[in-house]
Amino acid sequence: MRLKPQLFFWVYMAAFSPSLPASGAETVVLDGSTGMLPLASALAKAYQQKFSDPQLELGKGLGTGARLRALAEGKIHIALASHGIAADDIRKGNLKVLDAAKGAIVFAVNSSVPLSRITDSQVCDIYGGKIRNWESLASLSTPIAVLTRPPTEVDPEVIRAKIGCFKDLKEAETARVMARGGDMAKALTETPYSIGMTSMTVVEQSGGKVKALVLNEVAPVPENVRNGRYFLTRDFLFVTKADPTVAVKKFLDYVLSPEGDRVISDNGAVPLR
Repeated sequence: MRLKPQLFFWVYMAAFSPSLPASGAETVVLDGSTGMLPLASALAKAYQQKFSDPQLELGKGLGTGARLRALAEGKIHIALASHGIAADDIRKGNLKVLDAAKGAIVFAVNSSVPLSRITDSQVCDIYGGKIRNWESLASLSTPIAVLTRPPTEVDPEVIRAKIGCFKDLKEAETARVMARGGDMAKALTETPYSIGMTSMTVVEQSGGKVKALVLNEVAPVPENVRNGRYFLTRDFLFVTKADPTVAVKKFLDYVLSPEGDRVISDNGAVPLR
């Protein structure tokens, strides 16, 4: 049975509040990158439907330094990351990194916008404030609601590194900054005529409320992510101590299983096995 990605969207929006662990069951806590929470939530939900032990608990997001400290101190058992895990961090912290998937970073619009494709120069004009209305792009005489992320987050970092006109772009003051990945997902879903930067996982989990745009005539589909034609991508990393517990290993084995691959694919990311 194929899992329906949209079932996980509202799970993530509610910050994945699991029930109390069953008696005697070990609890594995995952926390870290808010951009990874939608996929981690989907995997945890699917795992929990099949296994009652260990119980899985997701946090609400931790920055790079905070997630590694929490892992070192035993406050969490799996750190979620897309970047910021340097070789020195791995060696000094005696860590193990599982590279589980790759996903497309996309410019996406609310379903109210009749637009399917965009160019990098048009994106820069929107975020820079030169294009403020959908009329020239989508035949709508409606202002564009521009949604962005803090510059130190993965999505804007990748965009600035790989889209030339974005590198030194000063974003329009009217652009609304979404502090967390979940904030962006919620705003794109609920804000008519909006555009934002997010992941294909959020798009898949939105149940059709959010649409990913083809960028420079290249669609953010798995084949293009795998072969590198679609160049805006992020990694999905699960970081543990070098000797993870049996419970942690059981969940990660599921992530790497054919069933885990199906969950990853159904939620808009590309498994790396």
